[in-house]
Amino acid sequence: MLKPLLCAVLLGFSVSSWGSAETVKRPITHEDLWLMTRVGAPSVSPDGRWAVFSVTETAYHEKDQVTDLWLVSTDASSKSAPRRLTGTAGGESGVEWSPDGTRLVFSAKREGDDTGQLYLLDLSAGGEARRLTQLVNGARSPKFSPDGKRVAFSSSDYPGAENEADNRRIETERKGRKWNARIYDGFPIRNWDRWLEDRKPRLLVLDLSESGSAAGDPRELLRDSALVREPGFAGRGGDGGDSLDATWTPDGQGLVFVASTDRHTAAFRFTSSNLWYVSLEGGEPLKLSGDDHSWSQPTFSPDGKTLLVGIDRKSDKVYMPSELVALDWGGPRAGSVTRQRGREITRGIDRSVTSFAISPDSRTVYFLAEEAGHEKLFETSLVVGQPRLAFDIKTGVYTNLSVATGARRPVLVANFESATRPPEVVRIDVAKGGHVALTRFNEDKAASLDLDPPRHFWFTSSQGRRIHNMLVVPPGFDPSKKYPLFVVIHGGPHTMWRDQWVMRWNYHLLAKPGYVVVLTNYSGSTGFGEAFAQTIQNDPLRSAGAEINEAADVALRDYPFIDATRQCAGGASYGGHLANWLQATTTRYRCLVSHAGLINLESQWGTSDTVYGREVNNGGPVWEQGPVWREQNPIRYAASFKTPTLVTIGERDFRVPLNNSLEYWTVLQRQQIPSRLVVFPDENHWILKGDNSRLFYQEIHDWLARWLRTPGPETGFAP
Repeated sequence: MLKPLLCAVLLGFSVSSWGSAETVKRPITHEDLWLMTRVGAPSVSPDGRWAVFSVTETAYHEKDQVTDLWLVSTDASSKSAPRRLTGTAGGESGVEWSPDGTRLVFSAKREGDDTGQLYLLDLSAGGEARRLTQLVNGARSPKFSPDGKRVAFSSSDYPGAENEADNRRIETERKGRKWNARIYDGFPIRNWDRWLEDRKPRLLVLDLSESGSAAGDPRELLRDSALVREPGFAGRGGDGGDSLDATWTPDGQGLVFVASTDRHTAAFRFTSSNLWYVSLEGGEPLKLSGDDHSWSQPTFSPDGKTLLVGIDRKSDKVYMPSELVALDWGGPRAGSVTRQRGREITRGIDRSVTSFAISPDSRTVYFLAEEAGHEKLFETSLVVGQPRLAFDIKTGVYTNLSVATGARRPVLVANFESATRPPEVVRIDVAKGGHVALTRFNEDKAASLDLDPPRHFWFTSSQGRRIHNMLVVPPGFDPSKKYPLFVVIHGGPHTMWRDQWVMRWNYHLLAKPGYVVVLTNYSGSTGFGEAFAQTIQNDPLRSAGAEINEAADVALRDYPFIDATRQCAGGASYGGHLANWLQATTTRYRCLVSHAGLINLESQWGTSDTVYGREVNNGGPVWEQGPVWREQNPIRYAASFKTPTLVTIGERDFRVPLNNSLEYWTVLQRQQIPSRLVVFPDENHWILKGDNSRLFYQEIHDWLARWLRTPGPETGFAP
């Protein structure tokens, strides 16, 4: 089937890092971290023989980076190296295999494109990918129909647009405006790092010719419906409302998709995403689900008999795990998708599903979930549930699971990474309880670095909770010496420190100058059950802050190489919130680091892009001034602030906006506390640009060195 492709790719660029690892190990540098090849999420072919994935050859300047699609055999015994498939300046996203495994469709912004468009690459014929669309607002999230003759995808419409010509006209008119203003009548108005526009998502279908070219213009499926005229119409929440999560029905006669009709109410309640069905002929979409929960990622089993859907249960809780519900599919029927009518096939493990796929025989669902510092593979019956751990791992995490839908037996492909190894593509063998590497882009580079695996430890908190932690030692570690302690606090809070390769707070780069790094999964972290993640509700900072201090105490007690007289703490986002709470409640740390941290619960509530969840977490609206607003607001304790603090922030951060960092900085300066403010004008909640990232790490290292330095060779500390 793929012989022409194989002939073509054998002439392509090959991977040079398949040799043996160097034996001399050295400390990691920022260049090592930043310039590692970045291996993206794999997608396995229907027959299970191939996996396609993105590879970014990194550079400090984004214009010098190259991102392309690569292909690798899933037969690890063949020892064939991955091969490059594309070679253009712009990267590709949303890669989808055709049902027969001969074509790929994806979204890319290439020369001549103002926005990302759809491209089709014919693997059997070779050659360059051909453009399928040329839409004003771009095209994204392509999905082949079951017969491979059509592609469904998403785009956006300007208000009032009835066709593509209208979109083009409206865009031209807007570019010609002499005034510049953003005008809103409802919430939300911002998401992450961008102001939300008034465009609405649209769902289209494009017919393909025998040769794989576009056969005519795309057909609109939703534009004239009452659904899109709803004031709160949007796609799935969490990404600005752009994603419709559309998937074809087994008969190819329609699509099931996700949409919200209450997004405009996000300021005063939790919104919901519902499942809808629309016929290939268009018409009014049929609402399949009720409003009692939020639904996402509709996926049909290979035999077409079951619809598997992600569900976030609606409640008055600030956190609910993502679960899977399986429903018998007999065609679209209004109100047919409910928890009661489905089988909650993952409920028994008390973990949140991060990625899932169905076996080719439609009997088993494989899924990934966080578990105490790892992300592991689980399996469950599509018919009766009964989830269980497929096999245990003691190192690293799996992410981005993909399973072949048409193979004779299950072929599972995923990314695997650890704190000492960047992500690579692997094939998972459930029967043998492990995996084999399909790529080794960074194997030799990582093996040359002095990276000690994290050490895991647990303790029981003063409130009786079991708290998981990891500890990382510096390069050249000597247990007979004493090292300063840097307690690093994760954000979220509904996330978890994991044995994972981290770019923004890399454990080993932070430890490099000679620090022991402690990473605590405090109350509110995921990977320890629903109840544990919910413990921060009505107690957002106090208990978690106490656990941070208790983790430091346990580390000092159990690891004699830590110097109790030299401690610092810091974190980002919710970790920054907690660092600021430590400022308000303890003087044990010589210094603090706060990135994107709130100092004022009230102003954070009023300026963040997320509002209602904060209100629920804090026990009610701010004007009621309940106990949390009064007692767990760091700025109310400003009179007692004493600890020197490094404050950093991205100016384009709309999650924890700039004003909170400026408030904190003003208080520190007013109190004459040694402090330093670093603002990155072109960064958002995360520091993502190479040179900015290097400066970010340097500022942290300089700050720690200033306050933790103690003269004398016996310290083992070299700033």
